[in-house]
Amino acid sequence: MHLEIITPEKSIFKGEIDSAIFPGTEGSFGVLPNHSPIISTLKKGDISVVDENKKSNLFAINGGVVEVSNNKIIVLAE
Repeated sequence: MHLEIITPEKSIFKGEIDSAIFPGTEGSFGVLPNHSPIISTLKKGDISVVDENKKSNLFAINGGVVEVSNNKIIVLAE
């Protein structure tokens, strides 16, 4: 899957990943390859990402929106 995390100031991540966990406003949720299309709001918290090399990364956000469609994930974060 391809993930982009973008803030108003800069792009903080762009690359291929195996999985991600997001801090949704209605609760945390994970995304794996071939996930159903979804748009969700995000609350303050950490986005947990496992990249292609099985390395885990955390990205702190203050909220935002995520869109998942056709193995592409775009996060517009605050």
